[in-house]
Amino acid sequence: MNTATRDFIESHLKDDVRQLALQKFPDDVDKILALNQIEARQLLSKKVPSWASNPDLLFPRHLSLEQCSSELTAKYKASIIEGGGTFVDLTGGLGIDSYFLSEKFKTSYYVENQKELCDFAEHNFAVLDRKITVVNSDAESFLRDKACLVPAGCENHTTRWDNTCVVLYLDPARRDIYNRKMVSLHDCTPDVVDLVETRHGTSLHGATVMVKLSPMLDISVIIKELPNIAEIHIVAVKNECKEVLVLLRLDYNGKITIHCIDVGMRRATSLQYAIDDETVAIPTFATTIKKYLYEPNAALMKAGAFKLISQRFGIDKLHINSHLYTSDNLIPDFPGRIFEVVGFAPFSKRIKKELLKNVTEASVAVRNFPLSANELRKSLNLKESDENFVFGTTMMGEKKVVIYCKKHRE
Repeated sequence: MNTATRDFIESHLKDDVRQLALQKFPDDVDKILALNQIEARQLLSKKVPSWASNPDLLFPRHLSLEQCSSELTAKYKASIIEGGGTFVDLTGGLGIDSYFLSEKFKTSYYVENQKELCDFAEHNFAVLDRKITVVNSDAESFLRDKACLVPAGCENHTTRWDNTCVVLYLDPARRDIYNRKMVSLHDCTPDVVDLVETRHGTSLHGATVMVKLSPMLDISVIIKELPNIAEIHIVAVKNECKEVLVLLRLDYNGKITIHCIDVGMRRATSLQYAIDDETVAIPTFATTIKKYLYEPNAALMKAGAFKLISQRFGIDKLHINSHLYTSDNLIPDFPGRIFEVVGFAPFSKRIKKELLKNVTEASVAVRNFPLSANELRKSLNLKESDENFVFGTTMMGEKKVVIYCKKHRE
């Protein structure tokens, strides 16, 4: 990238790329490169701000940018693994995870089967002054040829990787060539199950394997298909579930620990529990709506620890299928949104005239309710607003209620 192209990119970072493409470019500016880099930086400005703001980094085309981890989730991954000897990112991609996780290790490898992505990664790691060996290969071939990989500090372990020395990371492709969503880990590329099981007890014995999976994949499927799971981390960013991280320790046979975390809030909220805790949890159920209403964050909703929430925090569940909770005492560390209840009433035609007679705008949501949010908003003649909150839900005894509340905090 020459200086003229670099300067052009910096001066047009906020421009509409489609409109910019119609303009005439200076002769010394590489038009295709400039347009690609401007679009990439715009896409990454919120997702990976520290990279997007670095004028010397170069980025590939659209798909790799969409699929890459965010800076927040990459840093979270780094926080949950022990560093030490060797880190291997077996599905390198854009290199965001490689960069943030490699900081904790003596030796790091970025493995990627697309040569173009390897070239971008090698350039960017050099700009960022991060020593990561870039290998143009697929995960299976790299592991078969691991004679080239002698983990730092593990020179005596030629047939066994000590678990203090090696962490393998996989972010398998989650769509096939027809762009269909996967329903099984066997459908991913590489096949994570095959990759782990065929080497279990041999070359990967003792290693820690971290797998990043789509939040659309069912947790029960993950547990059924993957062996030796030690931990599952369900990661949300600003109440949107982004990733499911699975930690495999290939000599582990204990209980699975579930971690639910929202890393995008001003104060990260989390819940940790053993996999069997939800099965044995005994919830309490509300007979009325109390002073505070609680809505679990997206990570908890994905985990499905609905009985445990009631037991762990001492709050009442509204209904076995209504995942809202209430209490008279404030639970400030609740992992989700907290609302102060203004009032509630049985769902009827009198709701608008009585409970909501002075309310013209509100954010409307439904939980286990016969109407959709849009249908309820229309029936109540409410415009969209975050000043007030209205929930349509069902309580024990199948009583349909509408709850009017104000936000206590996110």
